[in-house]
Amino acid sequence: MTDQPPPERRRATGRVTLREVALAAGVSPITVSRALRGERAVAPALAERARAAALQLGYVPDPAARALASRHGSQVLVLVPLLTNALFVDVLEAVHRSLFPQGLHPLIGVTHYDAAEEELLLRTYLPHRPAGLLVTGFDRTDAARELIERSGVPCVHLMETRSAPGVACVGFSQADAGATVTRHLLEQGRRRIAFCAAQLDPRTLQRAEGYRRCLQLARCHDPALELLSPEPSSIALGARLFEDLLARSPDVDAIFFCNDDLAQGGLLAAHRLGVPVPGRVAVAGFNDLAGSDQMVPPLTTLRTPRAEVGRAAAAMLLGMIRGSAPEPGCVELEFELIVRGST
Repeated sequence: MTDQPPPERRRATGRVTLREVALAAGVSPITVSRALRGERAVAPALAERARAAALQLGYVPDPAARALASRHGSQVLVLVPLLTNALFVDVLEAVHRSLFPQGLHPLIGVTHYDAAEEELLLRTYLPHRPAGLLVTGFDRTDAARELIERSGVPCVHLMETRSAPGVACVGFSQADAGATVTRHLLEQGRRRIAFCAAQLDPRTLQRAEGYRRCLQLARCHDPALELLSPEPSSIALGARLFEDLLARSPDVDAIFFCNDDLAQGGLLAAHRLGVPVPGRVAVAGFNDLAGSDQMVPPLTTLRTPRAEVGRAAAAMLLGMIRGSAPEPGCVELEFELIVRGST
C-alpha cells in the first residue's frame, strides 16, 4: 500500500469514503465493511489490509449511511436503568461479549428508572435504524410501546418474563425469587420477618409480592414490617433502614433486604449497634453482589442469573435479526439461594 493524495472530489461532507479505503487496500468495499465490523468471515490478511488502509486514510464509518444501505445498522440499542448497579453491568458485559464477535455493537442508554426518559431515548435512537433492541422489563409508557412496535426493530425484554403472543423475553420470576428467600427465613424458625426495599421499580415490587404471598400463606404477614423507600439503593440507606426498623419494631427476628447493598449496610449497622446476626436477627439479601460473601457474617442471598440473561437475550436477538429464530418466545432462567452465615 502506497501513500496516495486524497481524491479531488469527495462526498460533500469531506469524509473519506468506504470506496476509497477499498481502493487503497486492494479489496472490495463489502470486504472493508465486514472487516471493520469485526466479522470473522473475512480472511485475516484481507481484514488487516482493510484496517490498515482505514487507519492511514482516517476513515470513520457513517452509521446513518450504513443503516440506509442495509435497512438497519450494526448497533444494538440496550436500555438499562442504571450503570451504578453491578447487576446491569454484568448483563451488559455478557451482551457485549455475545454480540461484538458477530459484528454488532451495543449502544447503551440509561433510563434512570424514568419511563419518560426511556421514551426520549427511543425517540432519539430508533430513527437511526438499530439492528436490534434490548429493553429492561415491561414497565414503560404507551407511547414507548408504540414506538417499538412501529419501528419494526427486533426487540427482546430483559430480567422479567411474560407469556404473550409476539413477545420475546429472557429473565426469571422475581416474585418466585422473593418467595424463595422468605421461605428460607420461615424454615429457620423466623416469624417476624421484615422486608426492606429501595428504588421501588417494578422488579422490586414483584419481589415484595412474593414475600407477602409467602408470609400470608404462613399466616404471619404484618404490613407494619414493610419498609419501602423510593430512594436509590445503597449501603448507607440499608444501615438507616436497619436502625429504623429495629427502633420501631424491636421484636423483628429477620430482615429480607431487596438488594445486597442494602443488606450489607444492615450488617454493618448491626455490628455497630452490637446486634447479634443471626442470633438476634437474621439478614438476607438479593442478587449476590460482590463483597456479600466477605461480610461478617457472610450474607445469605439469592444469586440471580444476570450474565445468563445477557447471553440468552443476545442469542435470541441475533436469531431474530438474522431471521433464523422461530417465533419470539419466553426464556425462564433459574435462580439460586445462597445460604451463608447471616441466617
